[in-house]
Amino acid sequence: MSELRSRLQGVNLYLIGMMGAGKSTIGKLVGQSLGYQFFDTDSLVEQAAGQTVSQIFASSESEFRQLETQVLAELSAYRRLVVATGGGIVSQPQNWSYLRHGLVVWINVPVEVLHNRLKKDTSRPLLRTADPLAKLQLLLQERRSLYAQADLEIAVGPNDSADQVARRLLAAIPTVLKPDLSQ
Repeated sequence: MSELRSRLQGVNLYLIGMMGAGKSTIGKLVGQSLGYQFFDTDSLVEQAAGQTVSQIFASSESEFRQLETQVLAELSAYRRLVVATGGGIVSQPQNWSYLRHGLVVWINVPVEVLHNRLKKDTSRPLLRTADPLAKLQLLLQERRSLYAQADLEIAVGPNDSADQVARRLLAAIPTVLKPDLSQ
């Protein structure tokens, strides 16, 4: 792991993907492996606003998106971070200017798996609808081309554990790094 840490040269890792993809769980594991600090943009937005994501969304999704961009801008000034982002962070073009300073990893989970993971989660404002599966499908359709701009895509199967995904992610990072010419 020290060789990978050295090759990364302190570059931040930004995990993108749909809600329920496991970005926070995977991000913590990857951060521990690399000796990087872990942050979750949704948690930081909640701390900054003194409200839950649901409460902020209830008053204004645009206010949430502005706070999310502000948090991302502040995090991008640091090094050696693993950052789990909110599912919609990719929808704001300004956010890409921050994401591109790091290595962007799409945690790609099939929509049926997401639905299964989230069907009892009442904290997701975008899923408070009569048909959460259709909403997830629509969101993924809207965001897929944006997620696909990631430097690395990690496909997740229905039986993959967070540990397995984290290990695959770490193993895949060297495939997108420039060759180490110092050796």
